[in-house]
Amino acid sequence: MFSLTMLLPLLSFLLHLSRAFPVRWESPEEETTQVVQSYLERFYQLPRGEYRSGRSNGTSVVVDKLREMQRFFGLNETGKPDEETLEMMQKPRCGVPDNGDFMVTPGNPRWKHTNLTYRILKYTTKLSQEKVETAISTAFQVWANASPLTFTKISQGKADIDIAFYEGDHGDNSPFDGPNGILAHAFQPGPGIGGDAHFDEQETWTTNFENYNLFLVAAHEFGHSLGLSHSTDPVALMYPIYAAREPSTYTLPQDDINGIQAIYGPSSNPVQPTGPSTPTACDPRLTFDAIATLRGEILFFKDRFFWRRHPQMPEVELNFISLFWPALPDGIQAAYEDLDKDLVFLFKGSQYWALSGYDIEPGYPKDISNYGFPSSVRAIDAAVYYRGEIFFFVNNQLWRYDNQRESMQTGYPKNIASIFPGIESRVDAVFQQNHVFLFFIGPAYYAFDLSAHRITRVQRSNRWLNCRC
Repeated sequence: MFSLTMLLPLLSFLLHLSRAFPVRWESPEEETTQVVQSYLERFYQLPRGEYRSGRSNGTSVVVDKLREMQRFFGLNETGKPDEETLEMMQKPRCGVPDNGDFMVTPGNPRWKHTNLTYRILKYTTKLSQEKVETAISTAFQVWANASPLTFTKISQGKADIDIAFYEGDHGDNSPFDGPNGILAHAFQPGPGIGGDAHFDEQETWTTNFENYNLFLVAAHEFGHSLGLSHSTDPVALMYPIYAAREPSTYTLPQDDINGIQAIYGPSSNPVQPTGPSTPTACDPRLTFDAIATLRGEILFFKDRFFWRRHPQMPEVELNFISLFWPALPDGIQAAYEDLDKDLVFLFKGSQYWALSGYDIEPGYPKDISNYGFPSSVRAIDAAVYYRGEIFFFVNNQLWRYDNQRESMQTGYPKNIASIFPGIESRVDAVFQQNHVFLFFIGPAYYAFDLSAHRITRVQRSNRWLNCRC
């Protein structure tokens, strides 16, 4: 036990030490400042130290850079490090600075020849060499399919594009930061280091949905190696934020096809490739694949995306399905929230999944035959829960499932219009709100009042995404 006489010399020593080496305790505000400064310096050319330069010209520069970053990602342009801005800054991403659209790198650098070579100088320890080579080759093929470019792997000599996995500072003035954060970076076409792609060896590289899929990251980086900058289109491969997607069925989005062909011309294939585009919320032709509520939120599914609408949030947020649920397929066809079980069920083809909050329940997917559908029913168009029953819509027919007895009701299926007069077409999506079924058919929705037993209004579907056009 310390005595007072022992403690006084110790305090004196610590006081002396503190004068020589000041101790700095960082507040949450200071931590935020560091995150914002580092991000804007690295990706938006904020001059070093500008964030801490006082409330004069330096402050206005930071505000401008924050707004530039917010504009790039489609966030509210507040010029402040608000919650959604900080959340975006903390997502894993490419280490190359941002520009916009499918844009080519400033100065329009490009390879003068189309028969490019690549060499893997240093492999990762996280995957076998065979898996690395397959991922790299497949990533190059994505660009070859959309352009006249060809890519050949060599084992010795100088290649056009050198590939390596490094840790931390590796001599190119762009050090890696360890797990998560910056995943990789690549250099524009040119001599020396030009075209080379580097990957952070401290990441956990995979060939599936876990951690970071090497094929997806490599395909993005090779876009830089060929002369493309980052895109503001969230579906584009050249979008800077990492998003898990299904590698085996991956198709290069149209924005990236436009970009690579703007540099090198059309593909050598007789049939020109086309790819998916980001759905536009205010497109008057917009239709939904499925809709479900989730603990107060409304989820609108479309292709590989879904919009989240929260009653307390003014903005409607567009996300990749794979970003939240890597194991789910794109193109969800039906969905409903089971209030009895506090689960959301999602359907595609003959399979369905159950979500508890944003977690997929174990044991899924299961077959829709578990509901009692005959083998002739191989997909669900739409579904909705109401007062202990599940209403399933298949073509022009309605099925009703008793949630308590866990069986289909007798006498079904019936014609949809016989139960819901005025709903004469196949239903794309449906959900329930305040004893009203909202039927989405094509670009319109029909509000069917269950008490009045009739349609009470018809409006454009995208009004639910805050569009008034």
